[in-house]
Amino acid sequence: MFKKPAIDKHHFNLIFPNIFDFKGGIQVYSIFLLKALQDVYPEAKYDVFLKYDKDNLKQQPNVQFLTSTRFHYFGDLPRLLQTILFATKIIVLAIFQRPTIVISTHVNYAVACYVLKLLTGIPYWVVAHGLEVWDIEDNATKLALQKADKIISVSNYTRQRLLEDKNIDSDKIVLLPNTFDASQFKINPKPNYLLKRYNLTDEQPVILTVTRMGRMAQYKGYDQILYALVKIRFHIPDVRFILAGKGDDLPRINALVSSLNLQDCVTIAGFVPDEELCAHYNLCDVFALPSKGEGFGIVYLEALACGKPVLAGNQDGSIDPLAEGKLGCLVDPDNVEEIAYNLIQILQGDCSNPLVYQPEYLQQRTIDAFDFSQFRTSLAKLVGGY
Repeated sequence: MFKKPAIDKHHFNLIFPNIFDFKGGIQVYSIFLLKALQDVYPEAKYDVFLKYDKDNLKQQPNVQFLTSTRFHYFGDLPRLLQTILFATKIIVLAIFQRPTIVISTHVNYAVACYVLKLLTGIPYWVVAHGLEVWDIEDNATKLALQKADKIISVSNYTRQRLLEDKNIDSDKIVLLPNTFDASQFKINPKPNYLLKRYNLTDEQPVILTVTRMGRMAQYKGYDQILYALVKIRFHIPDVRFILAGKGDDLPRINALVSSLNLQDCVTIAGFVPDEELCAHYNLCDVFALPSKGEGFGIVYLEALACGKPVLAGNQDGSIDPLAEGKLGCLVDPDNVEEIAYNLIQILQGDCSNPLVYQPEYLQQRTIDAFDFSQFRTSLAKLVGGY
């Protein structure tokens, strides 16, 4: 049982984009952050501001939070009014309540936090994930980030990108990596129901990608895998690529599959619910996401916890979950030939990193470094000074 530190009663104001109606990296991180705080400080008060969520908590039976948690929803409002009321309520409520600390999991809300600090002196933290903080153009947002009492970086890569801005005090930037619930991801044989669903044999080599497929997310690298498949299937004729996820880029992806004549070896699986995620990882022989815009990449942790070889890009936060390549294969995300070569090597059992074929080792190293219990302990140390 986690032992909480002896402290006076805390009051946390947490600012999230959303956590109920969309599941992305920032949303997952936000939920884990809230759960960890409530484990450490069960007697504290919590006000959670959700810009895009509607009042649908009752529709989330699997999400449990302390009764002292108050959610403030703004998703039903028109966009301009939404932004104004969202920021106003954050500031006004905090002036009256005087929370111990304000934590925003998206840099876009840092300006409201900075205004609040100018008015009241209440400290604030900002979580820095990836693209949204690497190249900030808005001067007000940049200033609010610089004035934060702490900047929580989810990866070493993002921390280094932040340090390139000489106006940010390096002592303010602390590392609190993404986490996952290791109990949900196990090493198992390929599930029969998915073999039947996708018309696969147990011996058939499967490449899996689970990601968001939006028009603004083409940096994820699924195009490069499709181009690489043209070469891969010459060496491994029965290979199957399962691309799972949802987004507004699907029509273009389907057109690309057709133009490359890959219809017989590509399956667009659509959105995979949480209860089927582990089974999909166990279905594959390699998980591939050669992205160049990841702040971290929780999917890598999930795949590694299922004991799977992982291929990722070497130019972003993907480096962290793969322990700089020790736990997987890092490639140039723009080099289709390199992607194809390494996927062929992995599937044929010839990967230059033999550790990718040791599932129990991959799982244990990932759990030791990134399980939720580690995240909670690290967060407790960070908050302990307040």
